[in-house]
Amino acid sequence: MLTALLAVFHALPAIAQQSSEDLAKKLSNPVAALISVPVQANYDDSIGPNDGERWTINVQPVIPITLNEEWNIISRTILPIIDQKDVVPGSSESGIGDIVQSVFFSPKAPTAKGLIWGAGPVFLLPIASDDLLGAEKWGIGPTGVVLKQQGPWTFGALANHIWSVAGDDSRSDISNTFIQPFMSYTTKTAWTYSLNTESTYDWKAERWSVPINVNVSKVTKFGKQLVSIGGGVRYWAESPDSGPEDFGLRFVVTLLFPK
Repeated sequence: MLTALLAVFHALPAIAQQSSEDLAKKLSNPVAALISVPVQANYDDSIGPNDGERWTINVQPVIPITLNEEWNIISRTILPIIDQKDVVPGSSESGIGDIVQSVFFSPKAPTAKGLIWGAGPVFLLPIASDDLLGAEKWGIGPTGVVLKQQGPWTFGALANHIWSVAGDDSRSDISNTFIQPFMSYTTKTAWTYSLNTESTYDWKAERWSVPINVNVSKVTKFGKQLVSIGGGVRYWAESPDSGPEDFGLRFVVTLLFPK
């Protein structure tokens, strides 16, 4: 009996470690059945003619909803909180930006080839607190994601396209394609090393914005709360004349609520 108890005691760290590893891998899957609330802080500078700077804190709750035995609905929201100085020469703005709301319909089980996918609509909601922090346009379009998880690796791509359909007639219409190829490696100790781009093509202005992000994160606990903490750098490989240049920073804290 004592031998059995000792065996269980020694197995507990491995069980917890495996659980953390699984959670870390789920965070690499945009349509995983995991409730999470990432809070992502991004810093960029050299923006505009006066070399302005911007902090953008994206609050990004992810909520999976069971539709039936075969399908989930995954709600992904991006609410930006922005503080910028001299992005528009001679002015500073702080407040919330426009919401991007995605809804994915995703099968619970991967395909026979191990592919995980989801597709649905994406919406642009013009709720910005300052007209310099938002587009003042309502938008809608399609979104989709496909990925594969094999061993410690996750690789795939997420994309959407948003067209403006209503809003302030004095503001430019929107036709933007967003493409996010991603790759990550998760260790047995729940460290995740990731590489992605978050590229946007503006069809109206005919210009790209291409930041390349390299990040490291770790699943751990604060008291009883499971969290993932991480950060990294990004390099602006391409941006419009008024966009950021060179390098930026990213810090992420994600609250996890596994079922």
